[in-house]
Amino acid sequence: MAVAALTAAGFTVFASAALASGSLVGAGSTLVAPIEAEWAQAFDSKYGDTVTYDAVGSGTGITDISHRLVDFGASDAPMTPSQAAGCGGCDMIPWALSATGVGFHINAVARLRLTGSVLAGIYLGQITKWNDGRIRALNRHVRLPNLRITPVFRTDGSGDTYAFTNYLSDVSGAWRHRVGYATSVGFPAGVGGKGNSGVTQVLESTNGAIAYVAVSYLIAHQLPATAIQNQAGRFEYPNLSNIENAAKTVKHVPGNNALHIVDPGRRAKIAYPISTFTYAIVPTSSSKASLLQAFIRYALGPGQSFGPGLDFAPIPKVVLRAARRAVNSI
Repeated sequence: MAVAALTAAGFTVFASAALASGSLVGAGSTLVAPIEAEWAQAFDSKYGDTVTYDAVGSGTGITDISHRLVDFGASDAPMTPSQAAGCGGCDMIPWALSATGVGFHINAVARLRLTGSVLAGIYLGQITKWNDGRIRALNRHVRLPNLRITPVFRTDGSGDTYAFTNYLSDVSGAWRHRVGYATSVGFPAGVGGKGNSGVTQVLESTNGAIAYVAVSYLIAHQLPATAIQNQAGRFEYPNLSNIENAAKTVKHVPGNNALHIVDPGRRAKIAYPISTFTYAIVPTSSSKASLLQAFIRYALGPGQSFGPGLDFAPIPKVVLRAARRAVNSI
């Protein structure tokens, strides 16, 4: 999987972490966990402030911050209006940009292309064998076996589930009417795994499996990603340039910072269609406000340099400006 170079963002941590020394506890998104671990280690090394993060899934992250069990939550799905109301004065701050990949495990098969409609058919339980004619038509030079497909899904509330089912709802009327999209849905077929790590484990151990999973986990486990067809008709992988192309469709940021880049229009010619922002969810009033500001500013600035190796793309300038404004409101 190709990874493009990232120029470090020229962004200064305005608040002195030394003035806000202490510790933070966060919980939520498993997609953001790999880069968050890099941020936390570097932030501690530079300023001596510890950040402990529990990768429990976006749904639990929103619940935990709403009940103030943690100092910040993290989610790849924007909060719904009811979740925002339940959080009692929380801001969403887009702090990273990546994608939900579609990994597969078919012995002796290294490349695979799928359209959204075929992918929906697999997860609806309507396409059950890898040598189904609809899959073979998309992969004419690949020898696909007469092997049962095992779709794998998340059992916990997940931003990856939100992005994946959002994409399927955009491209498949059958999926939209039968299942819809949310951080948790009732999958008609397949087996479940908890967190990206649990899904990855099932994918690795099951010949015939297909799974939606944060791209950084595919990279870490050297698992192949599927090329997914975008609205321009191209089959694209979740590489940095393709994620960036999807994010370039953002021209302005709404007041609540909720961003939608799944399945962008045809003008995004090389966009990977299941790209997603991920958010820090923070209370606007906190006894640790200055430390939260310092850590999130670090993530938005020097912390972005950890992105390339984990398949996190640079955040567009228009989104960075909105994120910085939100940090100032803590």
